[in-house]
Amino acid sequence: MPEDRIENIRRAGEVAKLFVDSGTIVLAALISPFENERQMVRDMMEPGEFIEIFVDTPLEECERRDPKGLYRRARAGELRNFTGIDSPYEPPSNAELVLHTVGRDPDSLADDIYALMVERGLF
Repeated sequence: MPEDRIENIRRAGEVAKLFVDSGTIVLAALISPFENERQMVRDMMEPGEFIEIFVDTPLEECERRDPKGLYRRARAGELRNFTGIDSPYEPPSNAELVLHTVGRDPDSLADDIYALMVERGLF
């Protein structure tokens, strides 16, 4: 249900905010398909505390990499409200970092995240 997804994102944001307020660096990997949900969490934080990283992987590549067959099941109508299949996805318009994953290994993508955190003075 869309309202359940919004509530899940809100709760994850609230928990992240608690950790951020305690001085912890939080990395939260979430499927958050709507700009307004991401903005809701950004608005919970103080300026500079929220860094949006868009892991940009084409739908075709997501389907190719799908070890559990979830995309196949969604296309067959077995899973409803599946992001990118029968539920829309709004790419971020103001992500601080965009990671294009095709042709890149996970270590180099992690290096990009680390470099941004160093640039922001988090390390």
